Amino acid sequence: MPAERAFATPGFWSSVREALRGSRQDFTEGDLGRAILLLAVPMVVEMAMESVFAVADVFFVAHLGADAVATVGITESMMTLIYAVAMGLSIGAMATVARRIGEKNPDRAAGVAVQAGGLGLLIALPLGVLGFFLAPRLLALMGGSPWVIAQGVRYTRVMFAGNATILLLFLINAIFRGSGDAAIAMRVLWLANSINIVLGPCFIFGLGPFPRLGVMGAAVATSIGRGTGVLYQIYRLTRGDARVSVGARHLRLEPATLVAMVRLSGNAVVQTLVGMTSWVGLVRIIAAFGSTAVAGYTIAIRLVVFALLPSWGMSNAGATLVGQSLGAGKPERAERAVWRAGAYNAVFLSVVGIGFVVFAAPLVGLFTQEAAVAAIAVQALRIISAGFLFYAYGMVLTAAFNGAGDTFTPTMLNLGVFWLFEIPLAYALARPLSLGPTGAFIAVAVAFSVLALLSGLLFRRGTWKSRKV
Repeated sequence: MPAERAFATPGFWSSVREALRGSRQDFTEGDLGRAILLLAVPMVVEMAMESVFAVADVFFVAHLGADAVATVGITESMMTLIYAVAMGLSIGAMATVARRIGEKNPDRAAGVAVQAGGLGLLIALPLGVLGFFLAPRLLALMGGSPWVIAQGVRYTRVMFAGNATILLLFLINAIFRGSGDAAIAMRVLWLANSINIVLGPCFIFGLGPFPRLGVMGAAVATSIGRGTGVLYQIYRLTRGDARVSVGARHLRLEPATLVAMVRLSGNAVVQTLVGMTSWVGLVRIIAAFGSTAVAGYTIAIRLVVFALLPSWGMSNAGATLVGQSLGAGKPERAERAVWRAGAYNAVFLSVVGIGFVVFAAPLVGLFTQEAAVAAIAVQALRIISAGFLFYAYGMVLTAAFNGAGDTFTPTMLNLGVFWLFEIPLAYALARPLSLGPTGAFIAVAVAFSVLALLSGLLFRRGTWKSRKV
């Protein structure tokens, strides 16, 4: 049956159930549409759960006021370095593991997993120490209000102290995804985020026997949830029934593998850092207009993340197929998978974008009753959503480069689009042209579209097919 009809076949729902249980299919063979479905379903559900987690944090913290929400927004923007490192290392790990699985070499994939985890821990320690002690200065540098600097600092310190759980959660889940065990990664986030959602209000508001920690409680709940997820990841890696199974023989230092990981992941870290720190630049521009503007922007961005995280799941499915297909010597299959995943993603994000435009006000109303904050959030949500259709392809194409091990191309794309174009445009629109925060929101939508167009042009050149990993 043609791959194009995979989503309309009678076996669709049975394939969905198989995907959620965990499929043992060889993704380098067979129907391409079904392969995308089996990988994408658990990845989309995984990212959807992460979306719920991101929105839930702000939902509870919003009851503490604009300064508390601003604390979360500013801290998240400062932690972009940690997220960038985590995602960059994850890109390298996923690409390498996927290539080894495509080559039918799971033992080497396990070796890569151990080296990647060790590298993540080595990086986490100094970042946590520096972030903990420099938290007040960092908050002040980012334009935090006096309340944010004096009271919100406890939230910031707990988040930095628990950064190892962020790194390992990203890294090990990328290993599962690269190997094709997307259902395991999905269950990890179910566990971690469920714990966070339950404990969040308990620690924030002091429910029952829990202490009332205010905004700091959100950080405590997050760290406990993520830490539990990491313990489950390690259990699944060592249990022996996953595609990547780590045993005692893999627990050794492999300098050559570490060097290869650093080289591959180095560009990916810079790539992610450039993309994510562009959000820091935007927050800094918006912070000049006060905590109300930052709070509105934070709520809107969390809702945007709610939409984009499932799309990243679709993108990751495409990246896994690219890596495994190239490992199996099938570059044409890899290319077809990317365009197919991009089309599915475009349909999804177009529907979500229309929903955000139409229902922006009631959605924002779930998070705040402050009229000034809500007005900014509604405006931001509607404007940024305008770029969703193009960005749907941009996300998949960028992930495809990474899945092939070509981390340099998306690094240059992110640098050019987000820092050399988006930030100057946002500043010009917000300040000299006097559009205020609206200018920053317009810049985001425009940058989304430019990234997609440039990524498509470079992808068609096909140089990524010959990348060695």
